[in-house]
Formats: sequence, structure tokens, C-alpha cells
Amino acid sequence: MSRRSSTGSDRVASAAGAERRVLHFDAFSGVAGNMLLGALLDLGLPQRALEADLAPLGLAFEIAVRRVRRGPLAARYVDVRVPRGRRVRPARASTRAQPHGHAHAHTAAAAPTGLRREPHAHGRRWVEIRRLLARAELAPRVRERALAIFQSLAEAEARVHGIPVDAVHFHEVGAVDAIVDITGVVAGLEWMGVERISCSPLPLGQGAVDTDHGRLPLPAPATLELLRGIPVVPAHLEWETVTPTGAAIVRGVVDEFRSLPAMTVEAIGVGAGNERPGELPNVLRAVLGRSGGLGADRVALLETHVDDLNPEHFEYLMERLFEAGALDVALQHLQMKKNRPGFAVRVIARPSEREALARVLFAESTTLGVRLSEADRLLLVREERRVATPFGPIRVKIARDAAGGTTPSAEYDDCARAARRSGVPLREVVRIAEEAARSGESAPPRPRAGRSARARRRRQP
Repeated sequence: MSRRSSTGSDRVASAAGAERRVLHFDAFSGVAGNMLLGALLDLGLPQRALEADLAPLGLAFEIAVRRVRRGPLAARYVDVRVPRGRRVRPARASTRAQPHGHAHAHTAAAAPTGLRREPHAHGRRWVEIRRLLARAELAPRVRERALAIFQSLAEAEARVHGIPVDAVHFHEVGAVDAIVDITGVVAGLEWMGVERISCSPLPLGQGAVDTDHGRLPLPAPATLELLRGIPVVPAHLEWETVTPTGAAIVRGVVDEFRSLPAMTVEAIGVGAGNERPGELPNVLRAVLGRSGGLGADRVALLETHVDDLNPEHFEYLMERLFEAGALDVALQHLQMKKNRPGFAVRVIARPSEREALARVLFAESTTLGVRLSEADRLLLVREERRVATPFGPIRVKIARDAAGGTTPSAEYDDCARAARRSGVPLREVVRIAEEAARSGESAPPRPRAGRSARARRRRQP
């Protein structure tokens, strides 16, 4: 796996210079584990390479891939088959856009036409899955991301059922096919050398479904837990459009939820779910491309003027705005009506966060109204790197221009803490951290921090 991944990434870097390989998931009809895997295979991920990368799991399975039609569209459908007598989930309900099979269901859902029904056995406990992935000779980044995705599933189930995380028992999601879906998607992204992933807001179906826990609403409770902080839209379908496994995967790999970003399109892949009623075909589109030195997105602008707020409260107001998702906050001195001194408070945010930020402005300032607008924004491609310094690891933002040049900017909070600990001037810590970033000296990676780390990346201005 590591040899393929590095080769693919090097090939992209040498061919594209300052450009990065980016991937966008167009989840207009929902998302499930096999839909994601099918889309990657349709993009050009070789099935043999995928199977070789999954071999270290030590599980008995076969990946069957076939071309199907969903409405007017051709797509690639993935099915994971397990020999009879193996411990396996009997139907694809939890990872396919099929009538819901909850992660803790104790009986088999109806198997889609053409699939075998196997004895249910008792699935796998989270501790078993964690041990399996930890021991498998996978590429380190693949193992790390797969573990983080299953961890998020376990935590969602624990919250839904009010039990400790280590007591979670995946009767369905823990079966072989779901392990293959999750690990396969992560391995496929690594093989393809994808550096940044975006995804459209996720459409949620409605209604209810019968499970061994009783009748449950859609979206499934575990799915809804996994979608905390992720933008969603109504699908207007009586169907499970986003499955727990699909939600966990996109939560674990997507850097930003948005519309299609600026890119030069290289390939388009279409992954199929099961047949279902509805106006749109049940498929997931994946758009692979190259992003140059300039990117583009759309932001919301919130502005208000205040002349009676205690200036001592501004720091707290800014902290609350950043906590609520602001990308940037600025204050400007004004001379207001009746010649009163005042301030303009300006906030830049994702459009999906504007109402939450307006509520903070109303609660934490004296304003009676907030002006809202939206604007297109051009921006340099950026990444965040942790670099090793004599004062400990420090985060550095690195911006790339269209010509391939880079400009590092050390994270102030990290530098300030390091300066206090070491007694070295702040400017010296900043200089050394930025020099380390220019020379490419990365610090050892930390374990993935799940949602909080991704949320911090999304909030970067």
C-alpha cells in the first residue's frame, strides 16, 4: 500500500507542480459505504490494487464489482461476498441505501435480490474491530483513518444507547463487508494521492423503519449523531439516504462540506446504491481534479454597529464567534450618529453558519440588527503542518501561490506557549518554526482528533 500511495502522490506532484489532486463527492442522492467505494473504482482505482491493499486484514471475502444502471445513469455497484459459515452481516442494510438495518439490529434485514443470506452470528465488538485494524499490516495512514472512522461509529452508538464505548457490539456495521467498505475507501484515497476532499451537503430521508430496537425514525439515530456539525438538506424521500457507515466515512475523510470547488476536472466516477423510488437515480458522483494556486469559495458576511457595548467585552464576543464557526472577526472604530464613538463588528463565515453567528451577536452584544450578505472569495491553497522545533511541535500554515511558491505562517498560540515555556522571545520561536516549515521538517503525527480537528481546519480564514 505505501509503495503505491507514494508513487501515485509523487506522480501527481511532479506532473502538476504546485497543483494538488482534489476530490469532490456530489452526494445529491445520499451516501453509503459501497457507493463511495464504487465511485472510487469507477474513477480508476484498480480492483486488484484495492484487493492487495485489503489483504493485510486477514479476512475471507471477495469483492464483486459490476456495471449497473440507476435510472438513466450507468454506475459501478460493489458487493462484498463472504464464504458461508463466516461471521458476517446478512444484508447490506447498514452500508447500502436500503431499508434500514440499524447498527445494533439482532436479526437480518431482507437481503437485496441476488445476494446470499448468511447466518447472523453475533457480529463483532468494537474492541475486536479495533484490535483487528491495529494488528493488520496496513499503511500507517490507512490504519489511523480506518480506526478513527470506526471509533466515531462506536461513539455514536454509545451515545444513542447510553452505554460505554467499549460495550458497543456491532451486530451489523461490524461485519466483514463494512470493514472492507471503510478500509477500502481510505486505502483507495491514499492510492489515488488525493490531498483534499470536499462533499456537498447531505440529503436526509424521512419516515420510519422497523428494527429489533423497535420502530425508529429516519435519519437513523446513529446517523444523526454522526452528522453533528455537518450541513444537511431534506431529501423529500421515504428512504434511508445516508447510512451510518456512509456518514462515518465522510465525517472521517472530508475536509470541507460545500458545492463543487474550483478545479480542472480529470475524471468522474459514479457509485451505485440499490434501486429505489424517487426522481433522482440512487448514485454518488465523485469528481477528481487538480486545484491550482488559487481556490474559490463563497462566504457569508455579517456586520453590525454598536456604540454602547463595554469594550472589555469585545474579547469574549470574538471568542464566542470563533467557537460558533466564524472564519474571521474584525473590529473597526467608527464615529456614529450624534457624534458618538462606536465600533463596526464584521464576521466572515460559511453561509451555513450565518444564523448561529447572528444569534451570538444578538446574545453577546448590544446590537438590535445584523446585516447579512454573501460574496465570492478567491484564496490561496493552504495546508497546516506540525513542525519539529527545539521548543516542541508547532503548527504552521503554509500558503501556496499560483507559481508554486510557499509562504509559512507560524500559529501564534503555539508559538506564544513555547516562548513562555522556554523563556525565548516570541519572534525567535516564530522564526525557527517558519524556517523548519520551509525545510520540510515535520513533527511526528498525532492521533487524529476526529471532528474537532476537522472543525478547526474548516474555520481557517
